[in-house]
Amino acid sequence: MNKIIFALLICLSFFACKPKSQEEPKQRPNILWITIEDWSPDLSCYGTKGLQTPHVDKLASEGVRYDLAFTTSPVCSTSRSAMMTGFHQNYIRANQHREHSKQPLPHGIKPIPKLMEEAGYYTCLMSWKTDCNFTPNTRGELFTELADWTKDGEIGWRNRKEGQPFFARVSFGGTHRSWNRDSINPIDPKDVELPPYYADTPLIRRDWANGLEQMQLVDKQVGELLQKLEDDGLADNTIVFFIGDHGRCHIRGKQFLYDSGTRIPMIMRYPGKVKPGSVNDDLVMSLDICATILEVGEAKTDVALHGKSLFSKEVSERKYVFTARDKMDETHDAMRAVRSKDYKLIWNLMPERPWLQYNQYKEGAYPVLAEMSIMNMKGLLNTEQALFFAPKKPEIELFDLKKDPFEVNNVADNPEYSNIKKELLEELENWRTNVIDDQGVSEDFRALNIFPESYSEVSVDKWVEANKSNYNFNKYGWPAWYPTRTMEEWEIALEKWKPWVHRSTTSSLSRPNVNAKKPKKKNNSKKK
Repeated sequence: MNKIIFALLICLSFFACKPKSQEEPKQRPNILWITIEDWSPDLSCYGTKGLQTPHVDKLASEGVRYDLAFTTSPVCSTSRSAMMTGFHQNYIRANQHREHSKQPLPHGIKPIPKLMEEAGYYTCLMSWKTDCNFTPNTRGELFTELADWTKDGEIGWRNRKEGQPFFARVSFGGTHRSWNRDSINPIDPKDVELPPYYADTPLIRRDWANGLEQMQLVDKQVGELLQKLEDDGLADNTIVFFIGDHGRCHIRGKQFLYDSGTRIPMIMRYPGKVKPGSVNDDLVMSLDICATILEVGEAKTDVALHGKSLFSKEVSERKYVFTARDKMDETHDAMRAVRSKDYKLIWNLMPERPWLQYNQYKEGAYPVLAEMSIMNMKGLLNTEQALFFAPKKPEIELFDLKKDPFEVNNVADNPEYSNIKKELLEELENWRTNVIDDQGVSEDFRALNIFPESYSEVSVDKWVEANKSNYNFNKYGWPAWYPTRTMEEWEIALEKWKPWVHRSTTSSLSRPNVNAKKPKKKNNSKKK
């Protein structure tokens, strides 16, 4: 017996004195980053009425739900450029949506997947979209492997070396317009809740409900992907992030700096590290995921990220988040915003332009734009609803978010808020100058005196199509004439929209084309 005890003591002393070089290496967590497109926190776990998102809700119940999460920009390519690097898009010169002349990243910055690969991670993209405004920007240049998560043989994490941690990204594009109906769980339009800046009509309620139905379909896909992770026995050692790339694709959402364009759903499940069912009200950014990933993956970067670890005091004590909007396709505009928990200030750098100046994508994708444009021309919108249809913008917009969560009451000229306005303007100017090195608005971008004072066609859309050879829209953008269509043209568009918006859950009806058709003859005169 004494010999056995002596042997055990020898063994214990051996392990106690085992050199660090011989200790088992710490197992780093796997990382799965799920992104949905064009979606605000319109999920049942965030309290949205009308829809059911049980799989995302379950993920939130197993981790932490962030209630004040924001992207850096209200459109995909600019926000994704920021998320791919951890830096605000203006700082890396990736701030123009649909950039025509993409350049390498400046300042020695490397994409996050490359930093993770250098740290020993197996990196894979299990969907098709990267959409970055810099080079290299292709899927194969950014990730070790390209895969399709829906095919068992292509699930990226299954092809890594034994014991190798993985960093996988997946995008679900269903919530990007157009939307499919949910035949299993259709949503009654009377059960949805519209924001006050929307007119309450049957078409608008149905369109809103259709978007929520599409989110229900995406929720099922999220559940299927997470089940594969569970089936492979990886869930307990995998951090899962769930996020939207920017806000909802509705009027006043995508492309704009109101919360409906920049506030996003954000959930993190980190078994053993994050208390299940947590709710966090820190001001967090999509960029913070980048910093968190590098921290837990022990990846190194030579350039300090703009984002900060979600576990850091810098995030828990953060007072402001910042967002920016520049070119959207060939629609030229520029806005900068700073937000605290209580206030939002938007600086419109091109106030001479209307919010709803011509944008081919929106006019061809938003049925509500047609109906509310007609109602505005007929004087049928109330003050809150008509605000966004004005011919120009104020230079400064300031909102008291506690009293005005929908950002419809601009108090920038109210003396009671003068100190708040001054403070936020100073913070915004400091960010523009010392953080993102903001290039502002050039003369070419503003495009004064480039186009005629008015247009002769019945819509800007038709004028643009007819004058492709006459003007350099890549350089100067599209003209900002407003309104962009006559009443008759909007009515024609609305009649095309109606059957598609109100289609049945089993309908195979395609989304209508309400934009201009190409003219038979092209004008080959020299571009300005």
